[in-house]
Amino acid sequence: MISSKAHAILDYLVGVLLIAAPWILGFADNTAATIVPVALGASTILYSLVTNYEYSIARILTFNVHLIIDFMAGVLLIVSPWLFGFSDHVYLPHVIVGIAEIGAVLMTKKTTNVVRT
Repeated sequence: MISSKAHAILDYLVGVLLIAAPWILGFADNTAATIVPVALGASTILYSLVTNYEYSIARILTFNVHLIIDFMAGVLLIVSPWLFGFSDHVYLPHVIVGIAEIGAVLMTKKTTNVVRT
């Protein structure tokens, strides 16, 4: 099982990876293929900063709600190449990271040692 502390670290790493992926992997063409991971990466960092777990700055969002958002973001990443019509250009990075994100949610211990203040 992944602890909430490890999950917090993964959230920030995945957020940065999603933002950088279009340029690292060569599909930064300012289409949906670029916008989807950048937007999801930025939002992952933002909602991680306000989640009730380690390494956040405000404890507004419950950890379970955070995990639901992570799961939905993973699903959106997986289907985005076909939903937004760029699967003929690029799809594998979106699918791989989406599956990894869902896997992380499923393997994460659903409780945290951080108390809401």
